[in-house]
Amino acid sequence: MKRIFLKGLPIAAFCMAVTIYSCNTKNSGAETGVATDSLKYATTIDGKNVKLYTLKNKSGATVTITNYGGRVVSLLVPDKDNKLVDVVLGYDSIASYRKKGEPFFGALIGRYGNRIGKGKFSLDGKEYQLQLNDGVNTLHGGTDGFYSKVWEAKQVDGQKLALSYISNDGEAGYPGKLEVNVTYTLTDENALQIDYTATTDKTTVVNLTNHAYFNLNGEGNKTILDHELTIAADSITPVDDTLIPTGKLLAVAGTSFDFTKVKTIGKAIDEKEEQLKFGKGYDHNFALKKHDDKMAVATVKSPSTGIVMEVYTTEPGLQFYSGNFLTGEDKDGKGGKAYPYRSAFCLETQHFPDAPNHPNFASTVLKPGETYKTSTTYKFSK
Repeated sequence: MKRIFLKGLPIAAFCMAVTIYSCNTKNSGAETGVATDSLKYATTIDGKNVKLYTLKNKSGATVTITNYGGRVVSLLVPDKDNKLVDVVLGYDSIASYRKKGEPFFGALIGRYGNRIGKGKFSLDGKEYQLQLNDGVNTLHGGTDGFYSKVWEAKQVDGQKLALSYISNDGEAGYPGKLEVNVTYTLTDENALQIDYTATTDKTTVVNLTNHAYFNLNGEGNKTILDHELTIAADSITPVDDTLIPTGKLLAVAGTSFDFTKVKTIGKAIDEKEEQLKFGKGYDHNFALKKHDDKMAVATVKSPSTGIVMEVYTTEPGLQFYSGNFLTGEDKDGKGGKAYPYRSAFCLETQHFPDAPNHPNFASTVLKPGETYKTSTTYKFSK
């Protein structure tokens, strides 16, 4: 994504969210979902009010978002039969989002999306130690990441939600007081646009993203291996066995990572390649050929529902994750569903993992007086 540097709702509104789902409609084996009880989101965490917000466009597409972690809870878009299908995984209550080992469903990720090796980096000659929450590494900001914070929220109108959070100097080990603003917009073209800005009072590193888990067959469907995928990238950043980039680029041509032409996610996912072994499937950063927010960097289609998702971004990287660590052991998904192994995929727009420790990667350093600015859009059609 391109880095650009520049020198609460009323309680009554929550009752409306209960009606956002069609409880009985079925299509191609996928349910549109059961009603999410907004009252299960109306709680207090760390002395701050948590609520559920609903955005809806003229065609009936609907997204619900909670200000706990800025999480996308549901996203209903029309399929080939014009029936609404919920295409993101999530839970029916805040309690499940707070359980140990929760996989960041729908969350805003920061300060640093993806991994930082050994949780260490240096700025201006000073070394910083972050919280370790992924073996010997830091993942998605650490144990105290933005996914676990209550964001200030303002519903601008029926199709736009503005969120803000102030991360104090030293939070999770990161330097500087970081002021973050994120706006979710549901357009009339059935696109969910996410715009991010951030400023700091001390030199720091920033890499923000969203961690939505998608299944275009409908959340709760058992697989995404039938989805047809293209990614506009000629190379990936290969990783070691702890999923930290080596600092090199690996051409995708002739490998299981070649999505320059349409193929199903499942076609080569179990090939005996070292990188697939390390990720237990796809869990890799793709170095995008273009990232100007004008051309799609990835396209995914469900042959079952006919739903097509295009990804647009200003970020230079895209983490493709094929749900390899989902287990289906818990049945606390929406409507009591289980979310089994490889039943969702993520396409997280980002700067490269561990970039603070690789000078050859695009910089994630933000300095006082500069503004971090980035945008990503997930557009749906049929």
